[in-house]
Amino acid sequence: MTLQSVEEAKAQAKALRRELAEQGTPIRQSEALERIARQHGARDWNTLHARLSAPALRGLRPNMPVRGRYLGQDFTGRIVSVTKAGQYRRVKIRLDHPVDTVKFDSFSNWRRTVQGLIAEDGRSPEKTSDGVPQLIVERLPLRGA
Repeated sequence: MTLQSVEEAKAQAKALRRELAEQGTPIRQSEALERIARQHGARDWNTLHARLSAPALRGLRPNMPVRGRYLGQDFTGRIVSVTKAGQYRRVKIRLDHPVDTVKFDSFSNWRRTVQGLIAEDGRSPEKTSDGVPQLIVERLPLRGA
């Protein structure tokens, strides 16, 4: 079984701790967390926690539903393409609804498709003038999954 969240991992650790206590082998919560981490292939609890807390971007593929922000505008959409680009991924996303990427009242620039580089955490290395990543992407659960 693959863990989906930190809460799920903590619940497994709590169950392990309870089971061992019933068998006469009490352990601390921290030890239970470490054991759960190792059972799921992580070096330690901190590594597993970081893995579960990070946006799940491994396995991005065409037609996958995503959400995020592009130039300060929230969006939902689907991956059109994804390619490896050095330490980043180049993604192209077809938006469910166009977003206006211009903040001026006098004109607009509506985008139906956006593309850019993202790191493993789903954030682009390029930033806007206020220091926010130009593109932030998160996977959405598949409908019916």
